[in-house]
Amino acid sequence: MKFSFTKCIALSLSLISLSCLSAEYVIVHAGKLMAVPSKPVLTKQSIVIKDGKVQRVVPGYIDKTKLSLNKDDSLTVHDLKQMFVLPGLIDGHVHITDELGPRTKLQRVELSHPDTALFAARNAKIVLQAGFTTVRDLGGRGGDSVFALRDAIAKDYVPGPRIFAAGDVISPTGGHGQRHGFRDDVFTVIKHTGICDGVADCRRAVRDQVRRSADHIKFVSTGGVLSETASGTGQQFFDDELKAIVDTAHALGRKVAAHAHNADGINAALRAGVDSIEHGTFSDETSFALFNQTGAYLVPTLLAGAAVSEIAADEDSFFAASVRAKAKLIGPMLIKALSKAHKAGVKIAFGTDSYVSKHGINAREFELMVEAGLSPEEAIITATVNGADNLGQADKLGTLETGKYADLVAVTGNPLEDISELTDIDFVMKEGVVYKQK
Repeated sequence: MKFSFTKCIALSLSLISLSCLSAEYVIVHAGKLMAVPSKPVLTKQSIVIKDGKVQRVVPGYIDKTKLSLNKDDSLTVHDLKQMFVLPGLIDGHVHITDELGPRTKLQRVELSHPDTALFAARNAKIVLQAGFTTVRDLGGRGGDSVFALRDAIAKDYVPGPRIFAAGDVISPTGGHGQRHGFRDDVFTVIKHTGICDGVADCRRAVRDQVRRSADHIKFVSTGGVLSETASGTGQQFFDDELKAIVDTAHALGRKVAAHAHNADGINAALRAGVDSIEHGTFSDETSFALFNQTGAYLVPTLLAGAAVSEIAADEDSFFAASVRAKAKLIGPMLIKALSKAHKAGVKIAFGTDSYVSKHGINAREFELMVEAGLSPEEAIITATVNGADNLGQADKLGTLETGKYADLVAVTGNPLEDISELTDIDFVMKEGVVYKQK
């Protein structure tokens, strides 16, 4: 039989199409499974994963005979029958391109952007292996380093958590988001695209981050602990500037996070319509009412408070005097603030402010949350269900349900009985791919 050229092409295309239809299946046998935090833990379950997403969760330990596999499909089975499985963890506040230390200030002018990106890649791998499959980066150094890393991870060039990046922090001139303590001419080296003053300029700064491909917007509503200035931790932007930032970000489809310590800046940001408050140290009764009225999340960053308190208490601390005074005051207040917010019914999402603390110890935040009065289950919800909702990704992340990314972690003990189990993750999977297995 002879084939025409047209028929040969058609046949080739059909074969290519058939080969593209092959699927990668994964089955995870889970001894205990918290598929949806807040719902009962299931036992002896199988998570069926197809091409990186959860296809279904079924009772019992199934094998390939329960799947309708084509001859070109692949299947991998992971035996976690002796383990407790839960969704991949979400840290809603990190700075992946940086890490606090005695040389941090010098590194801002010593390291090139490629240096910074490679350092960030190292941090990303550490964070992923700690069980955090998704993070939100709320400002870093190195120009477009965080965007490059985000995209490289998405393309599987390097291992790391899924990153949602805010780009440069939006800050007024002289505010917490601007670097301090350098000569004026050094600021020409430390470029920062988020500095703005006045309504029109603040709109421009937000638009500029979106132009740079920011997924979220972050601004400083108040002063901060680590800025080398004695300006305190009160409100820094004026109300009209805050509203311009939030309205512009929302108009461009971006959620907005506000760094805020004192009540004046917290309440002003909430009135402006912000989606989350980071830190919330001196929240008051008005703050809690506004949180519940607007539905904004509190991201408490207790680990950052613990870290700066420890550094400030060291006789040989590398903190400047103005920073040390604020650190001693702010650190202990964060746990008290979370305890009050929790009792007031405020929505809470997990976030560590890692860089202030070392990358990879993010799960210590769970222990501090429980110390503040959350139950272990409530603490887990902040880093799964609430974490996904805070990022606007509840349809893709936060639970192990049909259609969502197959992000999961496993531990040998039961974190509902001892939350410290999450500080030693034994198994990490992101989109069906295993990145850690003890």
